[in-house]
Amino acid sequence: MNFASMRRFAVVALASLGLAACGINSVPAAEEEAKAKWGDVEAAFQSRANLLPNIEALVKGAKEGETDIFVGVAEARAKAGSIQLSEADLNDPEKMAQYAEAQNALGSGLSRLFATVESNPNPQFTRNIETAQAQVEGAENRIRIAIKDYNEAVRKYNTTIRTFPDTIGANLIHGAEPMAPYEAASPGAEVAPVMDI
Repeated sequence: MNFASMRRFAVVALASLGLAACGINSVPAAEEEAKAKWGDVEAAFQSRANLLPNIEALVKGAKEGETDIFVGVAEARAKAGSIQLSEADLNDPEKMAQYAEAQNALGSGLSRLFATVESNPNPQFTRNIETAQAQVEGAENRIRIAIKDYNEAVRKYNTTIRTFPDTIGANLIHGAEPMAPYEAASPGAEVAPVMDI
């Protein structure tokens, strides 16, 4: 190998190392991780929404006179289900807030729904409601964990695109934009509705 070949090889090797240190791979990896965590958040909210028809049917069977609550929960579920966020929307704090607001309305509807059954004397009904309550509590816990994991992935991504040397690749090659974390639409909304049955 002559000196010119060794010099070219050294330049290519150094350029490769330089590009690797500039976020060529770390920025997209962090972004994909955050997007995957957002998918987990959506799946957790969908899991909770899937429980509602069974709970509504259970409560309707015992409490026919509480139709306004059922209508409110059904409307909140429809609104929460109608708001879909695309990957581009993850960078839009306003759309993230709309999504959070719809999910919070659904959570408060659930709280009112469970409050309607407090005075029902039917023991079998009470056991069924307790089972449903445990399922909703589990769904709320999965939502809380998914949101925490998503926000952590967003924090890592946003840190990656803002710190040297990754910021070079993030801005010049990827055109990376900060992602919006999930934030509760109203104070205290991140707390699951209390269902005292």
